[in-house]
Amino acid sequence: MPALASRLANVKVSASVAMTIKARELAAEGVKVVSLTTGEPDFDTPPHAIEAAHKAALAGQTKYPPQGGTPELKAAVQRKFKRDNNLDYSMDEILVTNGGKQGIFNAFMATVDPGDEVIIPSPFWVSYADMVKVAGGVPVTVSCPQNNGFKLRPEDLEAAITPKTKWVMLNFPNNPTGAACSRSEMKALAAVLLKHPDIWVLTDDMYEHLVYDGFEFCTIAEVEPRLKDRTLIINGASKTYAMTGWRVGFCAGPASLIKGMFNMQGQATSGVSTVGQAAAVAALDGPQELVKERAEEYRRRRDMVVEMLNQAPGVACHKPEGAFYVFPNIAGCIGKTSKGGKKIETDMDFAVALLDEAHVAVVHGAAYGMSPYVRISYATDMESLRTACLSIQEFCKGLS
Repeated sequence: MPALASRLANVKVSASVAMTIKARELAAEGVKVVSLTTGEPDFDTPPHAIEAAHKAALAGQTKYPPQGGTPELKAAVQRKFKRDNNLDYSMDEILVTNGGKQGIFNAFMATVDPGDEVIIPSPFWVSYADMVKVAGGVPVTVSCPQNNGFKLRPEDLEAAITPKTKWVMLNFPNNPTGAACSRSEMKALAAVLLKHPDIWVLTDDMYEHLVYDGFEFCTIAEVEPRLKDRTLIINGASKTYAMTGWRVGFCAGPASLIKGMFNMQGQATSGVSTVGQAAAVAALDGPQELVKERAEEYRRRRDMVVEMLNQAPGVACHKPEGAFYVFPNIAGCIGKTSKGGKKIETDMDFAVALLDEAHVAVVHGAAYGMSPYVRISYATDMESLRTACLSIQEFCKGLS
């Protein structure tokens, strides 16, 4: 049989996808599983966005879309950046992508040469490092431990920069920890980046509207305008408007970079679904009260989950500023044995035993670059979360 490409040797199946599949297999066998693995809002897409897609389809907007995005959506994205971030972008500085993920992939493929380094604060979303590797680059992870609030310190960023550094990635609010940087913390990171004018900055702002307790989101190009001409902002409709399945992302950055990403997208997927783009226009330009209401619901869920997890023996859960994840430390469970006889040597062992014995699906922290932790998504209903947290408490009490 002909061989597959060698680049696949360094690319892993997403851990969250793998655990989701395992949970679904158990459910198919009749086991009632509470899955807390996926970063997907459980809310519905706003009705006005669905109606806009319907109208677009009926109006015949079902042909090949413009490769870089419809003029209507790019204009809505312009308005979004001005409204939410006080940033001005021209139309040639905006690209619409098949989800935010493609924006990141386009950027790396358009800029990263073999051996180039990309600095990634850790813990990090599982796809970042693999996308760097596919592009021929080298992911350089910088630890952001819990005692720093899972945030990147400027001195640690400075220490990681080398002559080979091509990109620095930022993702705050963060997946998997929910950590978010204040304006002063972001300003300190910007001060480091200003000293290195040949480095691109990528900020994944997908969770910008999911912040709690009065926390104010900020993005680095707004905090430090001198970085705007080498910063790429990744965003989209998925998390803010519960539109994960519509696959509409967008990004903004310098025209030269956007042009390279546009060319890369043309060889991969071309444009984004026309009806999906119409829905995104309606979401971005429509009423925004729903976003705040849902964020408040996420806050209530976060508070309950953090409180209940901290009642589980051996678990210590940090309360995050944003996103819809918690990243509890399970160090107190390591070295013990479950009621089912499973030795818990790693956070992967914990996650597998928890699923097999307590029927709760979480993702092990090692997949995100930090152990011994697990990632729990609270983007599901309160009843399911309460059931899951009670099961985790019982599971931990049964460890010996």
